[in-house]
Parts: sequence; C-alpha cells; structure tokens
Amino acid sequence: SSGINAEWPLRPGRITNLCQTRSFIPTAEHIALKENLVKLIEKEINPHCEKWESEKRFPAHEVFKILGSAGYLGISKPVEYGGMGLDISYEAVAAEAWAMVDSAGVGMGVGIQCDIATPAIVNYGSEMLKEMFLPPTIAGDWVACLGVSEVGGGSDVAMLKTTARLDGDEWVINGGKMWTTNGAQADWMCMLANSSVGPVHKNKSLFCLPMNTPGVSVHRVIDKLGMHSSDTAEITFEDVRIPKDYLIGEEGKGFNYQMQQFQNERIYIAAGVIAALDRVIEATIDYTSQRQAFGQSILDNQYVHYKLAEYQTELEMVRALYHKCIDDYVAGEDITAIATMLKLKSARLARQITDGCLQFWGGMGFTEEVIVSRAYRDLRIMSIGGGADEVMLKIICQFMGTAPGMGIR
Repeated sequence: SSGINAEWPLRPGRITNLCQTRSFIPTAEHIALKENLVKLIEKEINPHCEKWESEKRFPAHEVFKILGSAGYLGISKPVEYGGMGLDISYEAVAAEAWAMVDSAGVGMGVGIQCDIATPAIVNYGSEMLKEMFLPPTIAGDWVACLGVSEVGGGSDVAMLKTTARLDGDEWVINGGKMWTTNGAQADWMCMLANSSVGPVHKNKSLFCLPMNTPGVSVHRVIDKLGMHSSDTAEITFEDVRIPKDYLIGEEGKGFNYQMQQFQNERIYIAAGVIAALDRVIEATIDYTSQRQAFGQSILDNQYVHYKLAEYQTELEMVRALYHKCIDDYVAGEDITAIATMLKLKSARLARQITDGCLQFWGGMGFTEEVIVSRAYRDLRIMSIGGGADEVMLKIICQFMGTAPGMGIR
C-alpha cells in the first residue's frame, strides 16, 4: 500500500480521532541503525562541515559513495537493487540521525536521494528503469534530484508549465525547474511535466531524466539564507529528448505519484526537525546554565526555564504525532491528512523554538559559531519547502470539508 489517498482532488469528509490507536516504538534494530549512522557521521562528515558551509556545497558524489557503501542510501529500497529492504520506520530513524550533522544541507541532500526522488520508481517504475536508476543511486555512484517546482510557482504543483511531448519513440521536454536540491551535481532527475492538455490533475507524468542529456542546463546555483552546504539550482530544458520508456508508471498519473512521494518527504522533514530541535533545546539548557547575568545563571530566570519546559512539551506532542504517522504508514493506512498535519506543526515549531532559544543566547545567538543560529536559519525552509504551511492548511481543510466549494458548513 502507498500509505496515501491517491484520489485528487481530495474528497470532503470529517477527520477526527486520528491518534486514537497505535504508536511507533523503536526497536533495538532501529536504535542500532541510528547509532551506527551517527558514528559514521561523526567520523566521515562532521569534520568537513565548516569547509562545506563556507564553500556552500558539499561534495555529493564523495559523501554519497561513503553512505552508499555502508548501505544508508537504500534503507527502505528492495534488496534486489542493493537496498536493505526495511520499512520506512528505519528510514525515519536515519533521518533523525541526520540531525546530528553540523551542516543541515547534507541531510537535506540525502533526503532527496533516499525519500523524495526515488519512491516513485520503486512503486511504479518499469523493471528496466529500476535496474537502470536504482542500483547506482543506492550505491552512491549517482546523485538524484527532484524536478517539480518552477520559476513561476512551487507549492501549486498542478500549475507547472514544463511540457513533455511524445515524438515517435522519444519525449521532447521544454521548460525548467527551480529550487532543485542537488541540482548542480545531480546525475539524474525525477521530473514532473505536463504530458497532455487535459485536466491539471490528470495531464502530468513523471520521468527519469539523465542530467547529461543534450538540452539540459544548470542555469544558476541559488544563494540561500540557510542550508548553505546544499547546492540548489535552477535547471532549464530546451528540446531535451529522452526515450519513451523513461516514463515512470502510466502517463497522466504523475501528479498522484508525486503526491505519494510528498508523504515520504513530510515524514523525513518531521523526523529531522524533531531531532534537530532536541539538539537546540539541549544546547540552550547547557549554555544558559553556565552564562551568568545579574547574579544568577540565565537558566535560573523563571521565564527561561518555564519557556524551555513549554518548548519541550510541544515537541513531545509533535513527536507523538510523528510516531503515529510512521506506524500508520507501515500498516498501509492512508496518512495523507496526518502527514500533512505533522509537516505543518513540526515546521512551525521549528520556527518558534529556534527563535525563542536564540534569544536566550544573547549576542552569541547572532553569530555563526553556535548551533542555535545555524538551526534558526536552516530550519526556516521547513515552512516553505515540501509544501508551504498555507498549502498544508488547505489540504487539511479539504479533508475537513471546510474549504470554499467543498459543500460542507
């Protein structure tokens, strides 16, 4: 099961008591995977993070090869293509481990590779596409990126303009993609394009697009507020020709396929945010307990330790929703509504906690030297990327039947 409602537009209906049943509890195997990944991060990645931050790019092929050789790029991918064959709960705890990287852009790049650009091939790709694209991606020999957002729009996926026109045995692609994580280093793109002129939710298809194909250009690398080590590119397509059989699944089903990939992304985002906020709160407690002002530690001020208690409480509530979401996904249930709520609340909490904790650091919080300032700028994207907060609210309203035109009042 895909773990999502594949029908679009969403059908109206009341949503209540979403969290009334089971909740995910990590096993010894989950904990071992996470601990081993953290050890690898501390040895192979963190020593280089400051350099990658200043250069505003981590060497994706080099890093992914290390990870692929250790099996961490195929945790939930089929064994026959080089993966571990585990369920998404293991992918989620790996995402928690990525919060231990001192440069969040690395984890974002890994997320694209593992959870955002590849699920559609696994679920719907032909055997030829699976054999061609999955093994080198899982091994870390190829870097993947996702092509959905465009210059004229990001979260409104239905209105994208890039076209794919069938000409004999080839698709001819024209247009461009924006905000493409890994785009400047990628070997291939999972790309969404209009393949017909029908209704906007039924005229789109997903394709595997090799980035060295003639007509594909990296127009520019974007300088961002945060996630500095992650390269983000604008890509253009001019009469790009790819084989007809590079289509993923059925023509016209691309929109629904991409909506399913977004559920993986929302779980990955929440996992990373929750673990990152754990680090931020812990570091803030350590710093404020040592920093003295007006005859006492900053932490001894009632407002400070009460506020940190409030932040921890809210974080635990989101963690419970995250665990519920994982469990429902593994059980094959439709998680569209709950994953959307999880994405919304984890992203908003990231803004709230990083801003509040930074204030407690005083002047040090306004430097590049401390974890809280980096989290403040890096986690801001979570309310924008993967569907803006406002889009999450719109989807939730559609499930509730309260959106305009849904006919329920």
